[in-house]
Amino acid sequence: QVQLVESGGGLVQAGGSLRLSCAASGSIFRVMGWYRQGPGSQRELVAYTTSEGSTNYADSVKGRFTISRDNAKNTVTLQMNSLKPEDTAVYYCNVRTPWGIDYWGKGTLVTVSS
Repeated sequence: QVQLVESGGGLVQAGGSLRLSCAASGSIFRVMGWYRQGPGSQRELVAYTTSEGSTNYADSVKGRFTISRDNAKNTVTLQMNSLKPEDTAVYYCNVRTPWGIDYWGKGTLVTVSS
C-alpha cells in the first residue's frame, strides 16, 4: 500500500521561504514531484524529478524553487524561495511508479501574504 506523508507549508510573508517534504513508501517511484492548486484555479505542475536525476519546473517558479529527492529514503523536497502571493495554493505531492500509476498526497496549504 502506497503512503505519502507531506510536511511543511504554512504562512509566510512575500519574499520569504518555505520547505515542503514528502516521504513515500510502499512501492518504487520513477517520478516524484509537486503540484499546486490555487483559489479558483486548476491543479498545475510545480516541479518534478525522476529517479535518473532529471528535473522539470513550471516557468513561474524557475529560479526560485528547487526540487530534490533522496532515492534511498524515497523522499522529495521542494525548497521555495522568494515566495510571492501568487504562490498561495494547496501543494500536493505526486509520485508515479515505473508502471505509470500515480499517487497523490492529501495536500498542504501554503499562504504567502503581501
